[in-house]
Amino acid sequence: MTLTRSSRLEALGAFLPPTVLSTSDLVSQVTGVPELDLQRITGVTQRRVYDPRPEAHEDSYGLALKAARDCLEKSRYEAPGLDVIINASITRFKDGSDFHFEPSFARQLAAELGARSAIHFDISNACAGMITGVYLLDRMVRAGIVRTGMVVSGEQNTRVAETAAAEITDSYDPQFASLSVGDAAVAVIVDESRDEADRIHYVNLMTCSQYSHLCLGMPSNRTEGIALYTDNKQMHKRDRLRLWPTFHGDLLAENGRTFADEAFDYVIHHQVGARFVEYVNAVGAAEFGTPMPQSLSVLEELGNTASNSHFLVLRRHLQAGTARQGCKYLLVPAASGVVTGALSATISTLGV
Repeated sequence: MTLTRSSRLEALGAFLPPTVLSTSDLVSQVTGVPELDLQRITGVTQRRVYDPRPEAHEDSYGLALKAARDCLEKSRYEAPGLDVIINASITRFKDGSDFHFEPSFARQLAAELGARSAIHFDISNACAGMITGVYLLDRMVRAGIVRTGMVVSGEQNTRVAETAAAEITDSYDPQFASLSVGDAAVAVIVDESRDEADRIHYVNLMTCSQYSHLCLGMPSNRTEGIALYTDNKQMHKRDRLRLWPTFHGDLLAENGRTFADEAFDYVIHHQVGARFVEYVNAVGAAEFGTPMPQSLSVLEELGNTASNSHFLVLRRHLQAGTARQGCKYLLVPAASGVVTGALSATISTLGV
């Protein structure tokens, strides 16, 4: 079947908890590793953290709901006009420490927003969750199955940081990466593109499942907390980082194109850490044989916000008002699984 339609990013909303936790204050809680220079290692100076009071509604669901409402305020659509709602949260905390699977967050969000006729479902693809949601929605729009939909993610990540701070004993501990996370929520509306100035050119993903054991979220094996165990040394080996340029290069070659031909203005990588972003850009430049476009980041202020990190970076960049109209963006996921790929989009009028 030949798909003649295209999709675009129509509106982008977010919510950041107002509470700020500095890296130095977080490090003061890590009693098992004296003199830990976390800021130098990660590049993160602070992050947003959830308010634990029930009335704050800053669990995963509450954050997602606030981002969805913000997105609708930026959109020309109202909730009843949405055909699909996809939730991509990794963390699914609601009503305190309860972790929810059913009913789905997407179903609950659709009901509370008033999108009562929308198809709704949750997806799980680690930190590639929101890009996976856009991938599915893009295909549905292009196939003419739906006209518009929303992908949303609320991440109450700092629960794993709390566990790590209490449990780690050295900088090589598999919970170390948990100290770089922050809480946030993002929602994006996708609809049909009528103009090349606002268009998703392609979004494709691949999974190399042999590395799935290198990053696992689960109940702590020491306490009652929830934990994230990551083998950073193995995850960030050059062979793993080459998965993206290899996959992306092959994808372009099928259409007789090169990375240089794409003429990207900006690249947004998953916000794992400053060194990771620098290294993956260096690997990309070497593999593609061309310099990387300008790399955008919010790591210093917001840390790693998991599945919604790419779109949080994009929103911050667009809100700053420094982007030229019609710029071409490349979003590159790097998720447990291991998942990588590429989302290419030109953006001119995205509401933020």
